[in-house]
Amino acid sequence: MTATPQRGFPEEEFASRCAAAQAAMARRGVDAMLFASEPEIRYFTGFMTPFWQSPTRPWFLVLPLMGKPIAIIPTIGVPLMSECYVGKVVRWASPAPEDDGISLLAGQIREAIGPSGTLGVMMGRETSLRAPLADVMALRAMLDGISWTDITGDIQSIRMVKSPREIEKIRHVCSLADDAFAAVPDWVQAGLPLDQLFREFKRDALQRGVDDVSYLVGSAGAGGYRDIIAPPNDRPLANGDILMLDTGCVWDGYFCDFDRNFAIGTPGETAKLAHSRLYDATEAALIALRPGITPQDLFVIMDQILRPNSTPGSGGDDVGRYGHGLGIQLTEPPSHTAWDETEISAGMVLTIEPSVIYDDDRLMVAEENVLVNADGAELLTRRAPRDLPIIS
Repeated sequence: MTATPQRGFPEEEFASRCAAAQAAMARRGVDAMLFASEPEIRYFTGFMTPFWQSPTRPWFLVLPLMGKPIAIIPTIGVPLMSECYVGKVVRWASPAPEDDGISLLAGQIREAIGPSGTLGVMMGRETSLRAPLADVMALRAMLDGISWTDITGDIQSIRMVKSPREIEKIRHVCSLADDAFAAVPDWVQAGLPLDQLFREFKRDALQRGVDDVSYLVGSAGAGGYRDIIAPPNDRPLANGDILMLDTGCVWDGYFCDFDRNFAIGTPGETAKLAHSRLYDATEAALIALRPGITPQDLFVIMDQILRPNSTPGSGGDDVGRYGHGLGIQLTEPPSHTAWDETEISAGMVLTIEPSVIYDDDRLMVAEENVLVNADGAELLTRRAPRDLPIIS
């Protein structure tokens, strides 16, 4: 197990993140940025709370061209936000019957930009503006003379490259989840209901030190599984099953995301072959992974092993991609797809997640978490073996 990192971040971490965004604003001619989703508000301020699970109240953050961010938030969040990296906190009692913070937000944007200028908003893939559409339309009407521009690429490119402190947290949660996976053969056996297995895995991971097991999916079936995103049912494990568990454990707000496959009793030859092919595809990606290549390159490298008879660049099987970015969200850009041409850089944390269909309708997925260094890939997870592990 890795040494436990220090929780939180020093102020200079957030100052550096905001400075990177403000430099992008200066290059693009953007006068202020607006954020209204949990990942970005947390990334730039450190505002971390499970209260985001409540959809009732909107939360806003304005990043001016210079200085600290401005939070426009419900009063219930003021004590916590006041301890974060913000220059000013503007509050209102929410939920409000009509104007739920929109006029206050418009006023702060006007103060940052003036009567005319450009407001940067994330509009692209894997983004959201967490506010009612009617309120967004009302805000645009209040900001007459201010144009809106998409800053998705600017923000995602900043977030994709992790700082040493971020990497340390991800490395730590990977290690804790690794320990939980390593113990699975010690207590899982035929006859154990899948839903009980899920509960036991969560308990074990929590006892080992993760803060939360906010994502745990998996499946088990005779000869293999088909569904990789469903919650568990109460079906008992049986000899001949292939079991898969995929977890996103969290420590101090940072995710791991990887899975492990197990055979209950003696596996069939096709399942064993599928597992070894996934290992070989992962190995090829790990060898090739270095700064300067693209997710598209990784996809093609893995796809040539997984689907050797397919047309290059035709897209993968049903899963649609062979991995993604990782950090304060379970999945982040980039995506290892046939179309993603993002240039991979040192400091990115990625998942390598090949999948293969066998026996016509069975699916197997393997996943590892890796750090991109200047000289290549570094595994953050303990590598799954090439041979399918057997629980006898």
